[in-house]
Amino acid sequence: MLSKHSSEGRHQVTMVALDDLVPQDHLVRKVDQVMDFNFVYDAVKDTYSLDNGRPSVDPVVLVKIALLQYLFGIRSMRQTIKEIETNVAYRWFLGYDFSEKIPHFSTFGKNYERRFQDSGLFEHIFYRILREAMNYGLVDPSVMFIDSTHVKANANKKKFDKKTVRVETRSYQSQLEKEIHIDREKNGKKPFPPQTKNETKESKISTTDPESGYYVKDEREKLFAYSFHTACDARGFILGNLVTGANVHDSRMLEPLVNQLMEQVGKPNAIAVDAGYKTPPIAKYLMDQEIRAVMPYTRPRTKDGYLRKHEYVYDEHHDCYLCPQGEILTYRTTTREGYRQYASNPQICQTCPLLQQCTQSQEHRKMIHRHLWEEYIEEADHLRHTEIHKKIYAQRKETIERVFADGKEKHGMRWTRFRGLKKKCLCRRC
Repeated sequence: MLSKHSSEGRHQVTMVALDDLVPQDHLVRKVDQVMDFNFVYDAVKDTYSLDNGRPSVDPVVLVKIALLQYLFGIRSMRQTIKEIETNVAYRWFLGYDFSEKIPHFSTFGKNYERRFQDSGLFEHIFYRILREAMNYGLVDPSVMFIDSTHVKANANKKKFDKKTVRVETRSYQSQLEKEIHIDREKNGKKPFPPQTKNETKESKISTTDPESGYYVKDEREKLFAYSFHTACDARGFILGNLVTGANVHDSRMLEPLVNQLMEQVGKPNAIAVDAGYKTPPIAKYLMDQEIRAVMPYTRPRTKDGYLRKHEYVYDEHHDCYLCPQGEILTYRTTTREGYRQYASNPQICQTCPLLQQCTQSQEHRKMIHRHLWEEYIEEADHLRHTEIHKKIYAQRKETIERVFADGKEKHGMRWTRFRGLKKKCLCRRC
């Protein structure tokens, strides 16, 4: 039978408590049950006056509003306030009744600019919540997965200036230079003179958002973006985050990110990374820290039809390479970049039956480069065949890749709304 529902219920006066309208299994109830936000008062007390001025909006309410925006993927603070005004669950979470006025959408932004911007409040809140999750056994930082993703900057890709900028010194540079000096002296070579000029490069600097970086990869669109360098555990919980311009290579940020993680979360037993992090300095750093370096197989970059590097055997005792024909490639020099050069005898090579598969050199000389820390990469390759490494690396696509997918699909992290690095933090969606 066809029926028609009356709309008179819109004007019906009903005695009901706000608590009765929020389902028991709603996410805000679960958060409220396990998290006590009173620690926020101690964290922000130095940014408020305690004995004069107008009463402020409760700082816990401000934090909870930002948390609602992130949890439910609301695109802006303006829209978040509109949702809170009509959503009884959100009002319940903030402790506001039906008639109480919700703070204006600009309130959070003004407090951020005037009070919270340089206070480290959001990092403090993030790690406090993370420690609570660790105490409940939800987070296990013993194995970490690290990677980065690019997020489009709020900048016009056609508006930029070309400038010469200084290349930042790598964190391991001084240690590498010392080992290069020792290695050259051991082999009878003169040490390199100290570099007096800073290394520079030409870079595109956005006139809209100068702190973003020009991102170019394969055949993808060229644009200005930020890199979010992130670590998570095996259950997909984010453990730490660093943000840089998109023109900063992933490998440069692993060491500072791991140092932050060890300080805030604890030392992991293993760290899984993708091929972009598979470098001798990173492998050495992780193994020196007694952290298992879980790295993938990387394809040889040798041209098709030519002998690959692994077909030349390194003799550690005599410090030389043996080619597939059994001939010796002897040490020649150590470069400023930390690579030892090993060269063959061209008089022998010119009559070798494998010459066309070995080298294109017009001098008939085969040259092999070996990094001073190459043994760390070789050790990582050996460990790659163990069952525990296979198991950990198989989880990478299910953890850190899913974190990025959820962030972009559910929490608006495909592009940034604000400009500048200070507004890109791990606790607040861009």
